[in-house]
Amino acid sequence: MGVKQAIKRLDAFPRAEEHLLQKTQSGAIVSVIGLVIMATLFIHELRYYLSTYTVNQMSVDLKRGETLPIHINMTFPSLPCDVLSVDAIDMSGKHEVDLDTNIWKLRMSSDGHIIGTEFLTDLVEKGQAHDHSHSHSHGHAHDHGHDKHQPEDSKDEHGHKDEHGDIKDKHEDSKQKSHLQSFDEETENIIKKVKQAMANGEGCRIYGVLDVQRVAGNFHISVHGLNIFVAQMIFEGSNRVNVSHMIHDLSFGPSYPGIHNPLDGTVRILRGTSGTFKYYIKIVPTEYRYSSKDVLPTNQFSVTEYFSPMKDFDRTWPAVYFLYDLSPITVTIREERRSFLHFITRLCAVLGGTFALTGMLDRWMYRFVEMVMKPNKRGAI
Repeated sequence: MGVKQAIKRLDAFPRAEEHLLQKTQSGAIVSVIGLVIMATLFIHELRYYLSTYTVNQMSVDLKRGETLPIHINMTFPSLPCDVLSVDAIDMSGKHEVDLDTNIWKLRMSSDGHIIGTEFLTDLVEKGQAHDHSHSHSHGHAHDHGHDKHQPEDSKDEHGHKDEHGDIKDKHEDSKQKSHLQSFDEETENIIKKVKQAMANGEGCRIYGVLDVQRVAGNFHISVHGLNIFVAQMIFEGSNRVNVSHMIHDLSFGPSYPGIHNPLDGTVRILRGTSGTFKYYIKIVPTEYRYSSKDVLPTNQFSVTEYFSPMKDFDRTWPAVYFLYDLSPITVTIREERRSFLHFITRLCAVLGGTFALTGMLDRWMYRFVEMVMKPNKRGAI
């Protein structure tokens, strides 16, 4: 046996005889169907190869001395902009009242249209400057919802209520009346302006970025920036403060593909009642690494919500609190691409499998047609 004959025996694709090669209409239909299937699978595999997937890794958070950006975009439909303030406090003891750096607000009409813009300012700076001592003696209700606007009932060393508490309350009421009478004309005009805005159903949209220290703390939006006496003149009681709100966006850093901020789109509307909303947030430091090797530092978070309704004897002022804490673990999300060899392997599998399946289907159809046609031929003879 010659070398050529030995090589020919290795041919895995022997040629059939010419008379055995017969083209049929059923074979053409199966071929067209097979080509469509193979083209569809090829496009699918190509898109799968060009897409990226993510791999998550966890490690200890080693960041130090950095700030935490808080992106806020909220609407308060029942409170005008002049009475709202953004306050922040953290575990390091840093306490900021009525933050105005990179924080803006939009005046909203009762039907939700923008009617004016202005920079966040403290309505009662004038009132506080008018009587600075009263402002510090009564303070502001900032510490996790504990009320500092009014003095608490005095108690003795055993915790029993002082019998002179009612006398002291009456004394405070008389001091309040005398203080309100001492407001200058400008402050009274501002109070009238705010009351008119509330009568018109004005709301406020607050947006911007807070840069806070990277430690646990809270920020809240409320009327705590107001002087206590001015607040009483405007609302005639804390249970009349309606902190209904809509959270359009609340995030702790830039967005990355696939991020989910659980508070986005939150709507909390109060009707005939008042109270304090508290959102307990757990922040997870996150790094998103693109396939281009660019790194995006950001944060994702989970949240638990709690609402505390106001009661007649409560002395706290309603607010919306966001109490946050940071996880010691950093999550790294890395984009990966599939290898080219993986793409070729899958492509050969789907195309070869489709070709083999259509070949089997063609043979079955040909034999079926033969079985149907042969009896007819015999009957004709």
